[in-house]
Amino acid sequence: MKRVARIVAAVIAISVLLVAALRIVAPLTTAVMLEAWIAAAYAGHPKPIDYRWVPWNAISPNAALAVIAAEDQKFPSHRGFDFDAIDSALTAHDHGRRLRGASTISQQVAKNLFLWSGRSWLRKGLEAYFTVLIEALWPKRRILEVYLNVAELGPGIYGVEAASRRYFDKPAARLTLGEAARLAAVLPRPRSMHADRPSSYVQARSAHIEAAAAQLGGRAYLKRVDPRWSELR
Repeated sequence: MKRVARIVAAVIAISVLLVAALRIVAPLTTAVMLEAWIAAAYAGHPKPIDYRWVPWNAISPNAALAVIAAEDQKFPSHRGFDFDAIDSALTAHDHGRRLRGASTISQQVAKNLFLWSGRSWLRKGLEAYFTVLIEALWPKRRILEVYLNVAELGPGIYGVEAASRRYFDKPAARLTLGEAARLAAVLPRPRSMHADRPSSYVQARSAHIEAAAAQLGGRAYLKRVDPRWSELR
């Protein structure tokens, strides 16, 4: 038992140190990127990963606002979990509707960085564990910065910098709200939806995201993520 306890303590210590380091250091890659690359290589069709880290100040406020409006409107105030969204998703499932995701941005960062795809109680437990660590050790601005840099926005395309240059031929710092909304619109299925060739669904979802961003208060809402935010960026 002592040996098992020491192993568990060592694993916890390593995970805490890793999350603490990533508060400062840009991740070289993520579990999602590695899994996608390995799967493609195993299938005999290895594909390059387009991942270009940029710091917070090199990302348009429109991109930050769009992903919050699309994915997690309570992001500034929750501590990693949106229990109202989870309850609503479970209630809808109980009434026969497809179980929809209720993951916060913090949970998605945990999944992208550290975990494999699929559904299991082990994976959900680890996701919750890493989410708690991330919320405890990182400020909200860092969580959003990492999410904007590692989220998959197209086949093999990770982060708003790579996506902005691929789809709009411009850096992420110059994204308009309309362009940022189109990127956020493909987040549920980035390998089948296209920001550069938006379907009617993506166009409608983009319009909804823009409207939601306006209802949140526009860029001023981002001061809830970072009180030092300047609307003049």
